[in-house]
Amino acid sequence: MKISEDRDTPAGLAFAVSAYVIWGFLPLYMKLMDHIPAAEIVAHRVIWSVPIAGLILVSMGRTADLRAALLNPRMLAMGLLTASIISLNWGIYVWAISSGHTLDAALGYYINPLFSIALGAVFLGERPSRLQMFAIALAIAAVIVLTVSAGKVPWVAIGLFVSWGFYALCKKQLPVGPNQGFLLEVLILLLPAMGFVTWLLINQKSHFIILSWYDTGLLLGCGAVTATPLMLYANGAKQLRLTSIAILQYIAPTMIFLCAVFVFDEPFGHARMIAFPMIWAALLIYSATLIGQMRKKVPSGK
Repeated sequence: MKISEDRDTPAGLAFAVSAYVIWGFLPLYMKLMDHIPAAEIVAHRVIWSVPIAGLILVSMGRTADLRAALLNPRMLAMGLLTASIISLNWGIYVWAISSGHTLDAALGYYINPLFSIALGAVFLGERPSRLQMFAIALAIAAVIVLTVSAGKVPWVAIGLFVSWGFYALCKKQLPVGPNQGFLLEVLILLLPAMGFVTWLLINQKSHFIILSWYDTGLLLGCGAVTATPLMLYANGAKQLRLTSIAILQYIAPTMIFLCAVFVFDEPFGHARMIAFPMIWAALLIYSATLIGQMRKKVPSGK
């Protein structure tokens, strides 16, 4: 079932750019909580996103759509799928920032647009050009360079681009509005998140209230930094082509990359000096092919 037209809109562009800029700054916020376990942060991201997303939905008068989704087994199943994927993505991302792997996170999100080509070809019937296939090959080669140099597979990067790529694909086809879809996802995750946080509180292991009021404030803020960009992204994804979303994704990893190198002072070794330019070259090739495709589709004016 095709939910949205295969076209871009100005509103979709504004939503998506705003989301990626916020995500670009997100490592600075997450780094403040690098002493808190990733699972606890993810749980609070879920819990405090619910009231924000709920208030937005009520103000828009769209609660009836959410009720319909909650009563529809198919929508619930799809919501469970997207909720599972995004929670996995959050967990990997939070752990990466707190453990000094921010550059790997940037790499993962750089590769994601190229991974989206493969997903589009497999699931949406899109046909990548030869240049796009070459770009994908460059990205694969970059991952191989990092793997051989480090002696291990860059699982953080792979986990991030695979989980986010499938989330974007599934989100685009979720048969419900973007805001309702996000609230549906966090509602599905709410009970296990609250159960986990309650267990931490009972066992005096929670950073929320018990150990630090500073940490409590940061965990409360997780709702805003989670819900705001995701709902902006969800609205943008519904009004942009998957390929357009892929191009705009350069914004967030570039900002994450700059944070890693210039703020967190993560080492940028020889392997990364080879791999990152390969990824950037692949993205330039990919972008050039997409721009050429879009120009061919634009009708001639007067």
